[in-house]
Amino acid sequence: MTVTSPAQTPAFPSKLPQVGTTIFSVMSALAQQHQAVNLGQGFPDFGCDTALIDAVTAAMQAGHNQYPPMPGMPQLREAVAAKIEALHGRQYDANAEITITAGATQAILTAILATVHAGDEVIVLDPCYDSYAPNIALAGGVIVRVPLTPISFRPDFAKIAAAIRPKTRLLIINSPHNPSATIWTADDMRQLEALLAPTNVLLISDEVYEHMVFDGAQHESAARFPGLAARAFIVSSFGKTYHVTGWKVGTVAAPAALTAEFRKVHQFNVFTVNTPMQVGLATYMQNPAPYLELSAFYQRKRDLFAQGLAQTRLKLLPTTGTYFQCVDISGVTTLSESDFCQWLVREVGVAAIPLSAFYGDGFDQKVVRFCFAKQDATLLAALERLRKL
Repeated sequence: MTVTSPAQTPAFPSKLPQVGTTIFSVMSALAQQHQAVNLGQGFPDFGCDTALIDAVTAAMQAGHNQYPPMPGMPQLREAVAAKIEALHGRQYDANAEITITAGATQAILTAILATVHAGDEVIVLDPCYDSYAPNIALAGGVIVRVPLTPISFRPDFAKIAAAIRPKTRLLIINSPHNPSATIWTADDMRQLEALLAPTNVLLISDEVYEHMVFDGAQHESAARFPGLAARAFIVSSFGKTYHVTGWKVGTVAAPAALTAEFRKVHQFNVFTVNTPMQVGLATYMQNPAPYLELSAFYQRKRDLFAQGLAQTRLKLLPTTGTYFQCVDISGVTTLSESDFCQWLVREVGVAAIPLSAFYGDGFDQKVVRFCFAKQDATLLAALERLRKL
C-alpha cells in the first residue's frame, strides 16, 4: 500500500493579520465558564413585542418568502423615509435613497467598499466600534485615528481638522456613541458641517442607537443638517430599535448619487435581505410608539442600574444615550482595564468590557463598559454581586 502525506493547505498572507477573536466573544465565553452575569456584549436578554413576531409570521404565511427587490421591499423603504422626514425634517426618495441592509455592520462595510479606494484615508474617532478598522483595511484604505477627549469623549474638532488631508476620503462618526454612551449635540454637528463644507470628504453617520437618548435630549441625526446629509450615509438598525439583534436588518439613507454606488456593492455582497422580516417590519412601523417610547424604556433601566452602582466604589460616567453605562475603576483597582474585567468575571461573577478594546493603541484610562439592555432581574442580580466591590 502506498502511503501519501496529508495534503497541505497553501500558505497565503492574511488580509487582516492583526485581527483575532473579539473581546466580546472572549468575555462572553469567560462569563459562561464562570456562570457570571453577562453585562458585556450589547444585546437584550428579553424578547421583542409579540406583535412584531405576529407581523413576520403573517408575512411568511402570506407567501412573502422569495427574493425581494435588491434595495429592499418598497413598503419598508417608504416607512423608513417617512420616519426620517417626521423626526428630522429631511425628505429621502424611498426608491433612490433608502436601502435595506443585512444589519448595520454590513451597511458600514458596504459604504466603505463603495467609496474607499486603495490608499484613501479614512478618519475614525477612537474609541470606536470594532468593525470600522477591519472594514477600512479590507477596502485597502488607510486608517487615521483621532482620539475623542479622554473621559468626556467629546469630539476635538481641531484634531479632526488636522487629520483631514488630500487623501482623506471618508470620516466615520457615531452618535449616540458606543462605547462611551455620549451623544453629539446640535452645536457639534454644526461644527462638523462647517469643517467639512470646503472638502470632498464623505461621511458615515452610525446612528444605530438613535432612539436611545435620555433626559429630554434630542438625537441630532446627520439628516438634520443639509451640509452633512448631502455627503452622508446614515446607518440605522431595526435590531437595536426593536430588540431583535439576531435578525440583522438595518437601513442606509444617502443621496441618490451615493446610494447608486452603495447598491453596486450591496448587490454583490448580500444582494438583498430576508423578505418576510422586511414585510413584517413595514407593517409594525405603522405604529410609531415602539420607537418613540424607547428612550423612556431604557432611561428607566439606566436609572435603576445607576442607582445600584452608586452603592459601589465604581465612579459612574454620564450616560446620555445608548444602553451602555461606563464606569471609572481607578478607585477600585490598580489593574489594567482588561485584567480587571477578567478578575471581575472570575471573582465577582459579572462580565464587562474594557474600553481599551475600542482603541487602536489599547489606550487604558481605567474605564469599563456595562450593558443595561437586560431584564430588571438580571440587572439586580449583577448589582448584588457588584456591591462586593
